[in-house]
Amino acid sequence: MRQRYFISKEGIANDLVIREYAATGKDTRKMQGVMPEDDFTLLCQENYKGELIQVSISTGIDGLIATLRTENLFPVGLFAAKIAESVITLYSSSEDGSTELSFDDMELFAHT
Repeated sequence: MRQRYFISKEGIANDLVIREYAATGKDTRKMQGVMPEDDFTLLCQENYKGELIQVSISTGIDGLIATLRTENLFPVGLFAAKIAESVITLYSSSEDGSTELSFDDMELFAHT
């Protein structure tokens, strides 16, 4: 399955929003390169208080991953680490910002 995560730091409190999208439609594995936006469906959105994220960052990447994982948003280890790294990068800036990550489950087989 192909997935996209839109990660943004927003507002005065520097709150974090993570939106998880998954590929929809038939034979998405056969498509090469970037898939059109309308081939993805929003699966969930998680909102986190900025203060909680900043404390979690200070405990290290494992602590941040534990904070980011919820009942609805639970990416596998490799993807969770990349998401956490992106969150750390966003919070290293004093400005609002966002980033998008794309994953394909086939990447997991390349790392085994």
